[in-house]
Amino acid sequence: MTRIATSLLASTLLTWGLSSCQNDKYADSLNPEASMATFSIHEGFDIQLFAAEPHIKDPVDLVFDETGAAYAVEMPDYPYKPEPGEGRGVIKKLVDTDGDGTIDSSIVFAEGIADATSLMPWKGGLLVTAAPYIYYMKDLDGDGKADSKEQLFSGFFENNSEAQITNLRLGIDNWIYAANNGQRGEVTYSEKPEAAALNLQGADFRFRLDKEKFEKESGTAQFGMTFDNWGNKFFTQNTLHIQQAVIPRRYLERHGHLSSMSVNHNISDHDFEMFQMTPPPYWRAERTMRRNKQYQEQELDRVEHAEDYFTGASGGIVYNGGAFPEEFSGNVFTGDVAGNLVHRDLLIPDSQGPTQIARRPTEEKDREFIAATDPWFRPVGFTVGPDGYLYLVDFYRQHIETPVSIPDDLKEEMDFMNGEDKGRIYRILPKGKSAQLNTLPDFSSMDAATLVRQLEHENGWRRTTAQRLILEDPKQEYIPFLKSLAGQELPEARVLALYLLASMDALTQELVSDALQSEHAGVRKNALVLAESYPEMEAAIAARTTDPSTMVSLQAILSLGNFESSFAREKMAESLMDKGDNKWFRMAILSSNPGSDPETLEILDKNHAFFDDPESWKMDYIKEVAHIQGAKGNEEAIQSYVELLSSLPGKTLENWKPVGLDGLKAGLERSSDQPGENVSSLLSLLESK
Repeated sequence: MTRIATSLLASTLLTWGLSSCQNDKYADSLNPEASMATFSIHEGFDIQLFAAEPHIKDPVDLVFDETGAAYAVEMPDYPYKPEPGEGRGVIKKLVDTDGDGTIDSSIVFAEGIADATSLMPWKGGLLVTAAPYIYYMKDLDGDGKADSKEQLFSGFFENNSEAQITNLRLGIDNWIYAANNGQRGEVTYSEKPEAAALNLQGADFRFRLDKEKFEKESGTAQFGMTFDNWGNKFFTQNTLHIQQAVIPRRYLERHGHLSSMSVNHNISDHDFEMFQMTPPPYWRAERTMRRNKQYQEQELDRVEHAEDYFTGASGGIVYNGGAFPEEFSGNVFTGDVAGNLVHRDLLIPDSQGPTQIARRPTEEKDREFIAATDPWFRPVGFTVGPDGYLYLVDFYRQHIETPVSIPDDLKEEMDFMNGEDKGRIYRILPKGKSAQLNTLPDFSSMDAATLVRQLEHENGWRRTTAQRLILEDPKQEYIPFLKSLAGQELPEARVLALYLLASMDALTQELVSDALQSEHAGVRKNALVLAESYPEMEAAIAARTTDPSTMVSLQAILSLGNFESSFAREKMAESLMDKGDNKWFRMAILSSNPGSDPETLEILDKNHAFFDDPESWKMDYIKEVAHIQGAKGNEEAIQSYVELLSSLPGKTLENWKPVGLDGLKAGLERSSDQPGENVSSLLSLLESK
């Protein structure tokens, strides 16, 4: 045998051996019908194929515009970052030509996009997140392809495809929200070039194109961000499948000197628990075994789990489509791409505070809403459709993990691009129901009365679409219909009408006052937000600090904090004594000037005997007040604080001095101004007592 022949034979055997090894360790793909046959789904529901290859590949998001047209974004470059100018991302319009509810054609709307991850219809085009940008793309000549591509925002973090700007969502308050995973970025807006760049580290993002505003938002959503009908924000972050951002960022930045602005709250009462039907992939099982062995050798009290633990939570959505049975309304559906499943949570108000608890439904105590035995099933996101059904986006890849976290020897046997020619989107609907997309009216041709009536629809997609169209083109003819709706007790519609009137400068104090008396807590909560614009409503806001709904009373405390009056300080002191043992109420109070200044301490001392009992939550409050005053660096305020603390009788002072001093010193270290001699003298005086 010649040397060349021998070499060819060896190469062939090596290739066959590697292929055989891969086939033994990693399953092959299935066609859509075979993959669906592996799904175990809640007994009350069916799942149907909406779109698949070749019409869609590597999908990560799906939206429907006001005509009912479906657009999906493909992310074929994952998990690698493409070279500049070589991105392969595609946005497609998905077409059902025969009306059978299944996509049978597609049109390329835009292509050559790097790291495109989410879409939102806007003014006849699409907003597109594609780090480091948010684009606005539009078809100007009617051929189905984008002719215009405008960079609206730039400067977002772009070095990890799993942690970039994504999840565009229109909130009930007319702001557009986006997940940023807390990544650092220096973001600028093309319409306001004179504005300083916004550093997004530790925050998410929100903006208003109708008002040319952009700012930080609370939460560090990774790939999955959603809101309930009242504006409460929930998000996913890999191992933490559902968190709540308890306090909006705008309140936390009023004085800007809190020691921490993190308001991420894990609301799951079952933490990492999930029930997958697929075994862990070979690489994960092997890596976990190696890590656990290392932990044992190092005598570390740590264990890593390879299965039945959330590690790839993605795309959580609050279902508000109105087409599911009533008990599913407001449920949160979250995918886990590593566990090949869809998890469902009930949201239950926490009786101990102003947050929610995510709880498994009774019928899913030992199973998931959907679980597959196909390990290629990768549920990355969800959309409520015009028909009210839930659409599930399946990335469908053999591997879904950043290669940097996998040992090199294991990566040698893995093809991270295997499946880049595949992708599926499914429709989830109650048993006995059928697809109804072709019955959708064209929102773009509705008259004012008809469009405003859509705000009353049971399907949240219809409400949001009507809201968006009114926001995009705020005609005066909408106002009388919106005012009529804002005075009715239709909770979801009433809230949207109030916010839309505010956006058109047509909201009245009377409408807000009436909404504050609503029987529905969600209406009262949002009426409080709108009441902040009316100084005459300070007392009405304060009255809601004792609202029976903790969601409402939290918002009342936050809203009242915008009023820096003696009355506000007195009410803040009362609220602290009533609710201060809860960290979120305490933080809401501390986020405001009237809730954290020395005058309020004097009220607490004089009217509430605050310092008589050194409870731990009171210690936390004083330490934070001291930190805030130190960080502000105002010598007069610091003097008032030190004098009050110094005036406490001997034994009482001994209880409070350590935390009072520690907080003040920590704040002074963060102050932009070095303490003057007067402050140093005050510190020395307090230390000597």
